[in-house]
Amino acid sequence: MSRVCDFCGKAPQNGNNVSHANNKTKKIWRPNLQSVRHVVNGATTRVKVCTKCIKSGAVIKPSPRDLTKVLP
Repeated sequence: MSRVCDFCGKAPQNGNNVSHANNKTKKIWRPNLQSVRHVVNGATTRVKVCTKCIKSGAVIKPSPRDLTKVLP
């Protein structure tokens, strides 16, 4: 399962946690990915996108279903 944003390509970054005593341990910073529905050419698909792309409006979410049309 990939941990990469489908829109901007943001991926995990690694580095070191550095303590006050200058001890170094490995650290991974992962992007805040959310699984959302996205409209592509009229079809709805599930994509994994970071919250920055969701807030910026890069993701086009489908409109909520009108239940009056579905129910008789």
